[in-house]
Amino acid sequence: MILRPVHHFIWADPQRRARKLLEFAEVEASGGRDLVRAAELTNDPLLRARYLAHARDEARHADMFRARGRALRKETTGEEKEGLADWMAPGELGMEGLDLARETDADLLAFLHLSESAAARDFARYARVIDKDPATRILFQRILHDEDEHKKYTRGELGRIAPRRERRVLWWARLRRLWKAYLRFATALAGVMAGVVLTLQYFVLLPPFAWLAKRNAKREKSGWNIVDEKALR
Repeated sequence: MILRPVHHFIWADPQRRARKLLEFAEVEASGGRDLVRAAELTNDPLLRARYLAHARDEARHADMFRARGRALRKETTGEEKEGLADWMAPGELGMEGLDLARETDADLLAFLHLSESAAARDFARYARVIDKDPATRILFQRILHDEDEHKKYTRGELGRIAPRRERRVLWWARLRRLWKAYLRFATALAGVMAGVVLTLQYFVLLPPFAWLAKRNAKREKSGWNIVDEKALR
C-alpha cells in the first residue's frame, strides 16, 4: 500500500492518535443525529427502520472512540500535531453538510454507501498500521464490522429504491464527494502554506525593521527633551 508509511507516521504519535479518535467521536455522533433526521424525513418505513438502527450504531461508535481517545489523552502529554495529517487520515466524514430536506432517498443512500465504503477501507488501513497500540487496533476492527454492514445495506436499499438509475446516482455521489475532498485538501494546504509564509515573513522582513528601530533608538537622547513648539504646529 503506497500510503502505508504515511498512515503509520500519522498514527504512531500518541497525541495525534488521541486527538483524531476524539474527532472521530464527534463525527460519528453528528452522523447519528443526521440519520435520525433522515429517518424522520423519509416516507419509506423500511428505510426509516434502517436509518434508526444505523443511528444507534453511530452513537455507539462515538462512545467507543471518545472513551479510547480520552484514555490515550490521559496517558500522553505534549503539543498536538496538526496539518495535512487531518486530510490524509480523515476517517468517516458523516453527511458533510448535506441538506437532508433536499436530498432524495436515493441520493442519500448513494452518499451513505460511498461514505461507509471509504470508512471501512480507512479503518482497515488504520488497524493494520497501529502495531504498538493493541487497544486502538481492536477498536477499529470492531467498528469495521459495523461499517461493512452499513455498506451492504445502503447498496441493497439503493437497488430497491432506484433500480434503474442506481449507477447514475452513485456516479453523481462520487463526483460530489470528490469535490468535497478537494475542498478539504485545499483548506489543509492553505493552512500549511499560510504558516510557511508567516514564518518567512517573520525571519526575512522583521529583522531589517528591528535593526532600523535599534539604530534610531541609539540616536535618541535619554531623559526629557525640549521640543520646539513651532515643530508641533
